[in-house]
Amino acid sequence: MERTGMTTFSRRQVLGAAGAAAIGTSLAACTKPVTSAPTSQATPDVPEETKTLDQLYADAMAEGGRLVVYAGGDTASQQDATRQAFLSRFPRMTLTMVVDYSKFHDVRVDNQIATGTLIPDVVQLQTLQDFPSWKEEGLLLPYKPAGFAALHETFRDPDGTWLAIAVIAFSFMYDSASVGTAAPSSPLDLVDPRWKGKIASSYPQDDDAVLFLYRQYVHEYGWDWVARLATQGVQFERGTNTPAAAVAARQKAIGIGGAGTLNPAPGSTTRWVATDDTPFLAWGQRAAVLAGAAHPAAAKLYLNWQISTDVQKAAFNGWSVRTDVVPAGGLKPIWEYQSAHVDEFVEFMSDRAEVERWRQSFALYFGEVQGAPSPGWLGLHPGQPVT
Repeated sequence: MERTGMTTFSRRQVLGAAGAAAIGTSLAACTKPVTSAPTSQATPDVPEETKTLDQLYADAMAEGGRLVVYAGGDTASQQDATRQAFLSRFPRMTLTMVVDYSKFHDVRVDNQIATGTLIPDVVQLQTLQDFPSWKEEGLLLPYKPAGFAALHETFRDPDGTWLAIAVIAFSFMYDSASVGTAAPSSPLDLVDPRWKGKIASSYPQDDDAVLFLYRQYVHEYGWDWVARLATQGVQFERGTNTPAAAVAARQKAIGIGGAGTLNPAPGSTTRWVATDDTPFLAWGQRAAVLAGAAHPAAAKLYLNWQISTDVQKAAFNGWSVRTDVVPAGGLKPIWEYQSAHVDEFVEFMSDRAEVERWRQSFALYFGEVQGAPSPGWLGLHPGQPVT
């Protein structure tokens, strides 16, 4: 029988209805209430920022000099270099960077918005699908930092509600000292019996970027490749930092599913593999100012600094989100590598049913995810000011 007159609710509406009565008054007193704007509202035309970083710094200090960023990542210390670089440039600022898996941060922000307890000013996450959704719901502050027009079109929302601040790329890597002359040149080599017990990987069914990378391996090499890899005694762990860490420590010869660079540091024996003929993955890590941010001036300073040419030229992997910054080490711009699947990853992240099918398919081969999340369990309101 056809049912009519049914009402559907967004996840934020459901959270709001369930959580409004339960929120404590002490928490509400130390956070800024936020009300979701109506969906599908028109986005005003926003001019690109004309103030200098020093002028924006002065604005941020006049506002109070505080900034809270929720950053996608694997360990509590993973954004320490970013924090130190920012504070070196703007020493009077107080910057709180909370690192957690993006898939926890995004629903955490949803819950905070629904309960009127928003903590972060800026979110920078791997969950690319959230930003168009948040834009549609009016939850992002339209803003175009200086240099916005120089961002590659893949890495910016035309209305300025979000932009990419960094290129991140995932592939496999190996320790050149451990593999000797038998270095693997493609993922197909990883199922050779000689590497049994010598491979570390982050779980593809735990991280969507690693999931996409493994999906590309299936497209290229078939499910038989996965079945053979499942017999290799792979050390699976949570956190996309773990494969590179295992290789760098020479605990394992090969790592799958982690970030790296084609321009290794002097003395490093880790070799990260990405070629025109080898499937890998790259995306622009998206960032935005939340419409209910307590420190919008500080948030604007942060975004301007992140996409400034000085910061982009210093990217650890050599790739920039800007079209006017030449990649280091003779690399091509990331969007020129078809094997990086930059646009396809955006589409993949938007189809959550497809993501779930792939996630469960790999669980059939590798089992369920084991272990606590590598950043720890941070709860509902990490980064909350101490009162």
